Amino acid sequence: MSKALTRAQIHVVNAVQGKKDRGATMVEYGLMLALIAIVCIVAVGIIGTNLNTVFTDIGGKIKGLAA
Repeated sequence: MSKALTRAQIHVVNAVQGKKDRGATMVEYGLMLALIAIVCIVAVGIIGTNLNTVFTDIGGKIKGLAA
């Protein structure tokens, strides 16, 4: 019982002092993945709108030259 109590005390002391021996948890990975996905979606939306405008302008100019 003494070993278990000692381990618990060490765990509490490490938690209070901010010492963590563990790496990133699944929650942290999930948050990073969500953030990356949001950035990608926004970037594709902005680039897609700009490219559509560019291609529409080019198509109009080509159509004007052919007429």
